[in-house]
Amino acid sequence: MLSNSSKYAIKSVLFLALCSSENNKIMVKDISKPINVPQAYVAKLLQQLVKEGVISSTRGPKGGFYLNESNKSKPIIRILNIIDGEKRLTSCMISLEKCNENMPCPLHNILSPSRKKY
Repeated sequence: MLSNSSKYAIKSVLFLALCSSENNKIMVKDISKPINVPQAYVAKLLQQLVKEGVISSTRGPKGGFYLNESNKSKPIIRILNIIDGEKRLTSCMISLEKCNENMPCPLHNILSPSRKKY
């Protein structure tokens, strides 16, 4: 259900949650290696998340990415919505255009409880 981009973004943010602070900023190269994701890919994802206020960053010699207290209060679902868009979790798994509560596809009722948890 999740794209690789969303998975990588979540891995990056979790890494920041464990290893960063306002006093300990992490550079992209130091994030990409432990989570096994290409540096350019991580940089692009993190910049999107900074733009939307999910994570923070500072430029310069002591710069990098980090989570402050405000960032830590954001729900993980925001990451998914920013990276994949809100429709990713609500669209039909087998790509039927008319799949809904009134005309469910074969997977609709099976997946509905899981989607509500997100």
